[in-house]
Amino acid sequence: MPEYCVTGGTGFIAAYLIKALLLKGHIVRTTVRDPSNAEKVGFLWELEGAKERLKIMKADLLVEGSFDDAIQGVDGVFHTASPVLVPYDDNIQLWYAYAKTKAEKEAWRVAEECGIDLVVVNPSFVVGPLLAPQPTSTLQIILGTVKGMIGEYANRRLGFVHIEDVVGAHILVMEEQKASGRYICSNSVRHMSQINDLLRTKYPSYPHENKCGNQQGEDIPHSLDTSKITQLGLPPLKSLNEMFDDCIQSFQEKGFL
Repeated sequence: MPEYCVTGGTGFIAAYLIKALLLKGHIVRTTVRDPSNAEKVGFLWELEGAKERLKIMKADLLVEGSFDDAIQGVDGVFHTASPVLVPYDDNIQLWYAYAKTKAEKEAWRVAEECGIDLVVVNPSFVVGPLLAPQPTSTLQIILGTVKGMIGEYANRRLGFVHIEDVVGAHILVMEEQKASGRYICSNSVRHMSQINDLLRTKYPSYPHENKCGNQQGEDIPHSLDTSKITQLGLPPLKSLNEMFDDCIQSFQEKGFL
């Protein structure tokens, strides 16, 4: 059975990857900045199979060489960690997208130089049930919108995708020998106003945001072609209703709503 490393283990995608890999019987190594921080990593030890087959290791993307031990000898690496240093009061979503773009370009450069078999899965806005004790940054946006806590929703058009589909795509491209290049993993593209309307209709008891932001440049009509990942073998993607129902219900179960 292959052994894998998942970087940034407390992240939304990473934690679900760890869960799925453990359920498949794999030995999993994951990296975090502080393995002794029980408040942040404790939920990982509660995953099925974690006590027998999970290793949580210290690593920091800003420290050169700190990942060497974690990836030494593994059969594959799921690299989901990404550092984002945001100037005070700047738009964190834009900086996050910029950091991800720069990181991928650098990854392709290094992979070509070193002969690494690199495959990239690019998901859109990932939605689904909460696994960690606290919502990650993307889920905080949804929670803040539903609770009317952020002042306005963004004047932005985005693709959305269920976390289970994102995890399935990552595992598929790792296991499928013919996988290569870049894969988009996304379902419907919608404006945030449409998402707000959907949530308001389905969950009318909450004080949803009712004002759209006036920022320019992000309300761009577009589509996302996921045919490459579906042709590789990914099952039909979950619907908007499924991903947001799973997300909201997990907020309710954990007491955030």
